[in-house]
Formats: sequence, C-alpha cells, structure tokens
Amino acid sequence: MLQKTLKNYHVILASGSPRRHQFFRDLGIDFEIRLKSVEEIYPERLWKSEIPDYLAQLKALPLKDDLREKDILITSDTIVWHNQKALGKPKSRDDAFEMVKALSGDCHEVITSICFTTPSLQKTVNATTKVFFNTLTDEEINYYIDQFKPFDKAGAYGIQEWIGLIGIRKIEGSYFNVVGLPVHLMYNTLKSIVEATD
Repeated sequence: MLQKTLKNYHVILASGSPRRHQFFRDLGIDFEIRLKSVEEIYPERLWKSEIPDYLAQLKALPLKDDLREKDILITSDTIVWHNQKALGKPKSRDDAFEMVKALSGDCHEVITSICFTTPSLQKTVNATTKVFFNTLTDEEINYYIDQFKPFDKAGAYGIQEWIGLIGIRKIEGSYFNVVGLPVHLMYNTLKSIVEATD
C-alpha cells in the first residue's frame, strides 16, 4: 500500500534496531539504513514525551545536511517512564535487575517518538502505552536477564520476550509501541507527509 505512495521517495531509517527494520519490511516499505552515532544526552528540564522527542530530533542532526530533495529520514527514540523519571537502556546487569525489580508489580509508561526529516520540514510525533506488570520474583528476573540479556532495551525488558508472556498483566495503548515503534502512527504520519508535499 505505502509502496505506491512512496514510489518517488527515498526512505532512510536511522536505526540499528532489528525490530524496527522488520516493521518497515512488514509494511512493504523500501528503505535504506543509515547510521551515525550521537551521544544520547538530554537537558534535565525535559519531561516525559519531551525526552524522546528531543532525542529523536538529535539523532537526525548528523544526517540532515546530506538529505536530497525526495529523501525522508526517520529517527526514533523510546523511553520507559516510571516514578516520575525516564529509564533508558541499562548500563550493567545490576542496573537491568534494578530496573525490572522497580517495574515489578507496578504500572509504567512506554513513550516512543518518531521524527520525520526532509530537506524542507521536520515533524515529530509520539505515542504512549501504559504497561502493567505482575509482581515478579528475584528468580524470575534473574532468569530473564541471564537468558535474554535485555541490555539494548529501554527499561531492560522486551514485551515480545519471555517476560512479556509471564509478567505483563495488561497494556493500554499500542502493543507495537512497547516493542519499539508505534507502527500505526508511523504509517499515518508518513502517508500524510507525502500527500502534503505531492
């Protein structure tokens, strides 16, 4: 469906995430992966969705000047928001354990921002999903971390993995947002950008 809409455009995805790559393939979008690392630091004054909005825009900066007329660059960032603070990717095994232990038996929010950049415009959108965890034992948390090594995931867990099967009681919002990309939002925004510029 989107292939026809995007036939005159070149989509660039600035993400190393295999989950995000698969979403694009599942949607039938032809895309190029283009990566330039940035230091993911944000001002402390930022709150909730302002954080991934800022980081998604930051990731676009080193690639922006190389964009051509029909290029659409897509960058994104995900945080877990719990107890009035953002949880990013764990820095160590102990850090991962403490993150999951804190989420156990409680509710948190997963917020993903997507930034669309062309030579003439930049648009950022975001989605929030509430996730409710069962109470997990230390043994369950240790098993998950040792078996699945979730060190590349915000909040130190992946809903699509074992912990999602046994530990998540319910969610409110997009499941795919928790996996790493609110695909419905990405699809509709990309479509609207192309329609507005054609």
